[in-house]
Amino acid sequence: MSERSIRILLAVSLALNVFVLGAAAGAGYIWQAQQGQRDRAGDQRGLRFAAAGLSPDQRKAFRQALAEARRQSAADIEAARVGREAVARLIEAEPIDAAAVNETLASVRQADMALRGRLEQAIVTFATGLTPADRARLVDGLRGRSNMLRRAGENRAETATDSSRCRVEASKSNADGGTLASPSDVAVALNRFGLGARPDDEAPADPKSWLIAQFESYDANPAVFSGAQDSATLGAGYAEAMLEAKDADAAAKMAARKAARQEAQALYRDEVDMRARAALETSTPFVERLVHFWSNHFAISAEKPQVTLIAGAVEREAIRPHVLGRFEDMLLAAERHPAMLFYLDQVRWIGPNSKVAKRAAKRNAKRKPGINENLAREIMELHTLGARSGYSQADVTEFALALTGFSTGRAKGRGQAGAFTFRPGLHEPGQRTIIGQTYDQRGDKQALAVLGDLAAAEATATHIATKLARHFIADEPPAAVVTRLAEAFRRSKGDLVAVYRALLDSPEAWQPAAAKFKTPWEWTISALRGLGRSELGKPRLAQLLNQLGQPVWRPRSPAGYDDVAGSWAAPDALVRRVEVAQRLAAQVGDIDPRDLARKLFAGSLSDLTMAGIERAESRRTGIALLLVSPEFQRR
Repeated sequence: MSERSIRILLAVSLALNVFVLGAAAGAGYIWQAQQGQRDRAGDQRGLRFAAAGLSPDQRKAFRQALAEARRQSAADIEAARVGREAVARLIEAEPIDAAAVNETLASVRQADMALRGRLEQAIVTFATGLTPADRARLVDGLRGRSNMLRRAGENRAETATDSSRCRVEASKSNADGGTLASPSDVAVALNRFGLGARPDDEAPADPKSWLIAQFESYDANPAVFSGAQDSATLGAGYAEAMLEAKDADAAAKMAARKAARQEAQALYRDEVDMRARAALETSTPFVERLVHFWSNHFAISAEKPQVTLIAGAVEREAIRPHVLGRFEDMLLAAERHPAMLFYLDQVRWIGPNSKVAKRAAKRNAKRKPGINENLAREIMELHTLGARSGYSQADVTEFALALTGFSTGRAKGRGQAGAFTFRPGLHEPGQRTIIGQTYDQRGDKQALAVLGDLAAAEATATHIATKLARHFIADEPPAAVVTRLAEAFRRSKGDLVAVYRALLDSPEAWQPAAAKFKTPWEWTISALRGLGRSELGKPRLAQLLNQLGQPVWRPRSPAGYDDVAGSWAAPDALVRRVEVAQRLAAQVGDIDPRDLARKLFAGSLSDLTMAGIERAESRRTGIALLLVSPEFQRR
């Protein structure tokens, strides 16, 4: 089969499986709702059966409300159908017109969202006329659609001989004769909480216990990082090189800066490879995923040379040691890390009435230091309280003044070069009032007190709970889960393991429907793990993630990379995944894609995907189809 044919086949498969079946932007909800109209009477998976627990009159009213919403959306339903057919034709064309595909899919998503909005509004309007008890029954019915899908999926698996065999292999009983794990629970543990299954790994008999056990066996400093240098050593070397070039001529300075940039880029690529190897080799993939989550929460960008040099170090030094500890400890480590201070220009921030500022004013009365609120703002808005949580601009300014003095060591004895140093001469004297609380502490104790209060704030608990629920459950996380996680955060005083346990105890987290679309990093790591890779080979992973649109440690803003499907499911991005899938499939040798699919998905692979893999002209094509299937794209 020619490369052109393979590319078209994969692109069509990706478009039809990911978009038509609703694997992006919430379309799965809409597709299932539309299918509900056509469900036979005995198959109660449709949305209209969500009111099954109500009275006959209420069920009739509910069906009428949904029917009216769909009637009003008839034009949108037709537009979405026509648009999807147009997408299929556009992707079959050679060459693919990415702009036309983007434009057509945008119209499809708009139509889908219009239908979704009317359906949701119809449900809410209907619910307002119910008693609290009836509303609870309706909510149970809405949740029950996923349970029906689970049973349907398990029944399909039982009808296929090969899938049944996989079911037995994936559901071995516990040593004490305990209950068997369902294929869906195994898949959730491996893919949603972990980093993806590996072909030679034995499926956990008790998925939840397997995840919890990782808290005890996690190694914060795995052997893969044994050759890595700490940020202080790297920063000191950079400072020394710049100091030596300070008095050199222009050409020598330029050469020194170029050499420093090249060294930083080489170290960055090595750090990315080490991070990937840790993800491929780890025996604690749940905790490793949490490391990636928190690294993105406390995001830095490796665009600046000083940050490029130590981008990997911040994850090793501020995140990994505290991922199973207290949130406050991780917060303090992250905010005082040199990478964060350089990234947000905190090292340049001088209190306007500090000793250094006063000395500078004597030399030049017109020179006054400007206010740098970057670190203060990002701590409050992104790292702790969250946006629109009650703090004011005045609070940000006051916090910025409290943070003055947070810096790094310099040459000539001013602290350890390259390491965090509090410089009293830069600190703004006086008390600060932040969110109604007065801080009289002096020196660095003032900012540390503020950070401690921010870490313990109720808004912080809710913000962290929302982000965790969004990462593990759904782009629009269930309010009940957010409340549960936030309460665990508050009750435990920021003990992160207590929050993770609350997440694992949430039934919503174990729903078999894969609601999360993988980011490029997640997809690449799961693909490499699924193919049994422990070495990266070519190209370097940094280059691969650049191609896929998620350069490691290089988000466009301090908010980090988005954790929602809409940011990663654009057609051009998905076509790039097709290209990478082809490349990876060409490197794996003689692997039977059918056997691999059964090993990786533990009886949870759809009949449609399995049929596509079985019909593939070659094993290479079958592997590539598996990697771009809806099941592999989501977790």
